Amino acid sequence: MAFAPKFNITPKINKALVEIERVRGFLDAVKLKDDWIADMQKKALILESHHSTHIEGTALSLEQAKSILEGGKVKGVNRDDERELLNYKKAMDFISKYLGKDDPVSEGIVRELHKILVKGVRGENADPGNYRKIQNYVVNSRTREVVYTPPGPLDVPHLMREFTEWVSKAEDVSPILVAGIAQFQFVHIHPFIDGNGRTARLLSTLILYKTGYDFKRLFTISEYYDKDRPSYYQAIQTVRKNNMDMTTWIEYFVDGLRSQMTEIQAKGEQLIKQDSQFQKIKKIGLNKRQEKAVKHLIIKSTLSVNEYQSVASCIRRTAQRDLEELVEKKVIKIVAKSATDPTKHYVLL
Repeated sequence: MAFAPKFNITPKINKALVEIERVRGFLDAVKLKDDWIADMQKKALILESHHSTHIEGTALSLEQAKSILEGGKVKGVNRDDERELLNYKKAMDFISKYLGKDDPVSEGIVRELHKILVKGVRGENADPGNYRKIQNYVVNSRTREVVYTPPGPLDVPHLMREFTEWVSKAEDVSPILVAGIAQFQFVHIHPFIDGNGRTARLLSTLILYKTGYDFKRLFTISEYYDKDRPSYYQAIQTVRKNNMDMTTWIEYFVDGLRSQMTEIQAKGEQLIKQDSQFQKIKKIGLNKRQEKAVKHLIIKSTLSVNEYQSVASCIRRTAQRDLEELVEKKVIKIVAKSATDPTKHYVLL
């Protein structure tokens, strides 16, 4: 029997969809500088990669994840955790290639996503990119109690075929709802031995990317799930408790996306103000290093000589000279209790 998800469009779902569309319109209309957008996208990629892998048990802190994704070497971390994080970033890069494309969401794409995610890590034993040939189980990580038994391995191929066919043909359903339904159904089938949760969240994001709901790649839906994992798991379980009716899960999914959109709009409005402030200061006449430093000050409020060196990639003497010029031009001022104050820093005037 063909896959036919059961759900109702409730007032809560409708309200969230309206708010999501409003923010989508805001992002399409707003004029944000490319470098500001690139910075926000970079931060969003770090957050999504960290939180999605954290949900599955990696022990990395956000700061450790940031350092690793920026090419740093972090001592004392589990190398499987590190590899899972880097793999997730590669998978995000992979789905970014499908932005706005009409290609159907095929089983081949799903398999490739899984292969990227589990290559060289714990899931390597799970036959990357191939459907499982054994029974698997979802267990409570704390009590080790089995909370869900997925379909048998012989059922996986036809269930995945029917599922991906539905995703590709669901033209009369909002892409946002398709993304939410796809995330649940994939987890429900649990087609791989390991990496199903991560693959499901990436698949959901892929569907949004393909259908024009990429929101400039600024949303981090896994952050919403990771902040309250019990609610995330409970929302998934409600479908099975409600005779496979997905309404409650979809309400949870769209509300999470709505909450992300509200945050993105607030950040966008803040960036517009910050860029306006930067353009006024820029007219005074700044070199490229000073422009980077002023942007840092607008966002962070304070700047030390050491931070200037890091932001502008220059030696200390150059940093001191640039800062003196900015003081003379009345762009910034010195904050220090004395000439030798070790906490000496600069703020915008």
